[in-house]
Amino acid sequence: MTTTSLRKDAARNRDRIVAVARDLVDAGTVLQLNDIARRAGIGVGTVYRHFSTAEALLETVATPCLEALVAEGEKALADTDPWHALESFLRCTVEAQVSDASLSPVTAAATDALAHTTELKQSLRSIGTTLLERARQAGVVRPDLTAADLVPLMCGIAYATQIHSETSADVVATAHRYLTALLEGLRRV
Repeated sequence: MTTTSLRKDAARNRDRIVAVARDLVDAGTVLQLNDIARRAGIGVGTVYRHFSTAEALLETVATPCLEALVAEGEKALADTDPWHALESFLRCTVEAQVSDASLSPVTAAATDALAHTTELKQSLRSIGTTLLERARQAGVVRPDLTAADLVPLMCGIAYATQIHSETSADVVATAHRYLTALLEGLRRV
């Protein structure tokens, strides 16, 4: 991916826009570019010069999380233990889902505003499929589990975690507990 260098003031404005968007996403607020301009204390034209749509901004907010997941997936691919590799990747994935509010809407979107988002999502799907196939070939996961099953199962855990966690501090622990129960059901012994 090529990047162009921004003037210092333009870079500060872009960073401010992303920071305001991050705060809004974390608060569960739908992103509206006019609102972001107001909250960032900059003109709406400045926001639109950096982000043509709210979806592009949301994807930009989610990019660090997506990139971190791809990096974790690449580490999992290097793990020679197929079960451990799949398990560690799924743990990182569910933790990201419950920790970063930008992740679920971006990964669930049928189309992407940014080419980089598409690349990251394709990488994640490929990593998940490869890890599952390795585990299946090693005979450590149920043979009827498909790569298409992983996304709804992980989304189900994230949703259940958000609904049933007693406190925000409890979210990750709850997600790990639910994932452990799921993994025990998927593991072939």
